[in-house]
Amino acid sequence: MAGMKGKQTVRDMVLSLGFIGLVAGFIYVFVPHDDSEPPVKRVDYTVELSTARRAAAYPVAAPQGLPTAWKATSVRFDGEKFDAWHLGYHAPDGEYVAVEQSTQRPAAFIDDASQGAEETPRTQRIGDRTWQRYEGDHYDALVLKEKGSTTVVTGTASFTGLAKMAGALRTS
Repeated sequence: MAGMKGKQTVRDMVLSLGFIGLVAGFIYVFVPHDDSEPPVKRVDYTVELSTARRAAAYPVAAPQGLPTAWKATSVRFDGEKFDAWHLGYHAPDGEYVAVEQSTQRPAAFIDDASQGAEETPRTQRIGDRTWQRYEGDHYDALVLKEKGSTTVVTGTASFTGLAKMAGALRTS
């Protein structure tokens, strides 16, 4: 009898595992699940922009008039580290565009903000300003060096997307 009880226990365990496997398979196949990426969350940057404009040693830029398909996704201002302003956007084509400003030495700041993009001989006129083009493996960038600060519009977007952002920047 002892031998029979051991066989029943093993058989019952195998049957239980099989049943659990069938139930899990049923749930996986017939219960809907969404494998798409979650929607991009928009952030409100009005408070940070107001703070940065009061505290920074330069005119802080932010876009005005962009279509609502452009979604602000990240913002920060660090008054302790070269008055560093960052505003990240998800562009309508799914690419990333960021506005970076700082009083840091331009060479180091541009290298960091553009993730190592290299200066090209090409410039781009946007509004009444001439921006320098930078190209890189990860990000491309448009750079505007002004007295006391540097503005970098950078990201995975094309130069057309970067120029659209640069053209929308206002300091008031």
